[in-house]
Amino acid sequence: MSLSWSAKDHKNTNQAAAAGLKRSRNDAGNKVTVVLGAQWGDEGKGKVVDLLATEADVVCRCQGGNNAGHTVVVDGKEYDFHLLPSGIINPKSISLIGNGVVIHLPGLFEEGDKNDKKGLKGWDKRLIVSDRAHIVFDFHQVVDGLQETERQAQEGKNIGTTKKGIGPAYSSKASRTGLRVCDLLGDFKDFSTRFKNLVHQYQSMYPSLTVDVEDQLKKLKDYGERLQFTVLNKEIKERHNKVI
Repeated sequence: MSLSWSAKDHKNTNQAAAAGLKRSRNDAGNKVTVVLGAQWGDEGKGKVVDLLATEADVVCRCQGGNNAGHTVVVDGKEYDFHLLPSGIINPKSISLIGNGVVIHLPGLFEEGDKNDKKGLKGWDKRLIVSDRAHIVFDFHQVVDGLQETERQAQEGKNIGTTKKGIGPAYSSKASRTGLRVCDLLGDFKDFSTRFKNLVHQYQSMYPSLTVDVEDQLKKLKDYGERLQFTVLNKEIKERHNKVI
């Protein structure tokens, strides 16, 4: 959303405030509603988003992974979401998984297919995945478990992660060695080389880590073909009411 603001606007606003008047809004026609959890989960964010999504054009998830989830009940049917925005239930809105999310592709499609069987039809037609989102690989999940074991042995306690690979995936992102959706959908030969390098990097830190590289690459190529619906973002810019 683009808003213009000038020194004159600032002066007028200060004068209005001094007079006890409400500040006027420069409304460009777009509305964005943000839902944030102030604790560590279980605040009911998914249910709130589901309610707000009834009037939303776009429902966006901006960060996190599939280490937690939301349960939403609609017309007596219970839907479980871990990666998909809970607004995906609304057939009239677009659901977006943003670039701040780390995505475990097997988990994403398993979740979609599972809810499809419950009656969530056409979810993949109204889902857009940012091609800049980083990928959680299976070995990230293994590393998550290895790190927990190390913490327990060295410190006598661990974090208690869900071992979904979220932390290691964000570590790969921060160190700029991670791979994104756009890398998977681009030159697969280059993707394969970088994937192998990332595996070797983790194996140098965790010698017990074993990865069937060729099998993983074959599966990832198949997931990439399913991800061809991933296009951003002309349609979204033309929609006005968004829930994040």
